[in-house]
Amino acid sequence: MIRIELSPEPQWLDLGHGVRLLLLPLTTALMVATRSDPAVRDLDPEASNDTRAAIFSGALARRAVVDWEGLGDADGNVLPVTPEGIDALLSLWPIFEAFNLHYVSRGMLLDAEKNGSAPSLTGTSAGAMATARPVKRNAKTAPRG
Repeated sequence: MIRIELSPEPQWLDLGHGVRLLLLPLTTALMVATRSDPAVRDLDPEASNDTRAAIFSGALARRAVVDWEGLGDADGNVLPVTPEGIDALLSLWPIFEAFNLHYVSRGMLLDAEKNGSAPSLTGTSAGAMATARPVKRNAKTAPRG
């Protein structure tokens, strides 16, 4: 079952380490805009999957993060949300992993679900054709004479 979040309001996501992000809902429009981001669009075709993931996540975060909590500079002053700040935050491995697991992957997993086979309308095997043939068992045959 696909659960649809109908609220257009940003929601808080706890990334651990006292960091929370206020994020826009992960919508088709947001994903399409991210795919069109120059950093994503202009990726070298030879770029590794890890590089692609980092670039895509950064581009998505720069569009989706509305506010944050638990982030400050070296002196403990609260930092405003900026594209540079988002990039710096995602350069921290545990934060990057949490963001990808709890935000980015929701869209990717739903996208992957569409690749599965749907069951037949009247059951999982009702529309399937049998590929095995029954073996005919012969009764005792009379010896040829």
